[in-house]
Amino acid sequence: MNLPPVIPVDTAGAATWRALLDGKAKPPGALGRVEDLAVQLGLIAGGSPPAFDKALLLVFAGDHGLTAEGVSAYPSSVTQAMVATFLAGKASANAFANAVGAELRQVDAGVDADLPPHRALLDRKVRRGTRNAAVEPALTPDEVAQALERGAQVAREAIAEGFEVLALGEMGIGNTASAALVMHRLAPAPLADCVGRGTGHDDAGLARKLATLERAAARADATAPEAVLAEFGGLEIAMMAGAVLGAAAARVPVLIDGFIVSAAALAAIRLSPAAKDYCVFCHQSAERGHQGMLRALDASPLLHLDLRLGEGTGALLALPIVRAASRLLSDVASLDDVLSGRL
Repeated sequence: MNLPPVIPVDTAGAATWRALLDGKAKPPGALGRVEDLAVQLGLIAGGSPPAFDKALLLVFAGDHGLTAEGVSAYPSSVTQAMVATFLAGKASANAFANAVGAELRQVDAGVDADLPPHRALLDRKVRRGTRNAAVEPALTPDEVAQALERGAQVAREAIAEGFEVLALGEMGIGNTASAALVMHRLAPAPLADCVGRGTGHDDAGLARKLATLERAAARADATAPEAVLAEFGGLEIAMMAGAVLGAAAARVPVLIDGFIVSAAALAAIRLSPAAKDYCVFCHQSAERGHQGMLRALDASPLLHLDLRLGEGTGALLALPIVRAASRLLSDVASLDDVLSGRL
């Protein structure tokens, strides 16, 4: 597998960034978590970070064979319909991207349809949907490798184009089921603590989903990240994991959305622990399991808004905070300058 190496940030510089912030025209620590984020951005950049004016949301889409078992309240055809909605500029993520000044591109990682060309669509399809993980491996090892490599390449290409920060989102009916299995093995955590209502299951639907995932988990004992992705999918999750690694290797921060994107980040970090240094965990979703997944990653999210849509919406809502943290380092006067009148 040809994945880029990720170099850890040099944490020795944290004291310097903290001293700079403490010397600003404000009480030390008065901006709380925003100051912690500013330090992280400085460490990632290895110097003064950019303003992050040029931001890109990548929405990775894929279908799941598990939907044949009724693990979602919606049919797989909704994935293709929602991809068309993104490309028409009419999804929630489009509205939020417009609101915060970010570009949105759709990535076809494994939609079970032939999608027509579109200027905002990146065709990186590995196969048309995963296999049914309840009865067989969702992906082959080669398909996982392709997804990881293509995700890293998507990130590299975006960064070469000039994007200063990448946000990740997803669309894929059935992907909370796949993400729950990834969390179960890679956190690790009891499966029942990982399985939530997804797109809106009632109690009977949730029980059916849990029973199906118990069958899938009993079928394979994989615990290595590549093997877990192969057994349980999905293609959008594996490709997002590759994108995390690609961004981290290029020393570019990557904004992590909710439960499914966090599962991809979990896989990326288990593959390369240094990748966590470059992840900004944007929000804690209302999906059961996300709090436990964040705890397994020792991650503290910026926002708690009870979101459970996905699409990268939580990452977009956090983007202004990221920009503000960067400008805290560059645009705020020092207390010495204020007191001496050197403004």
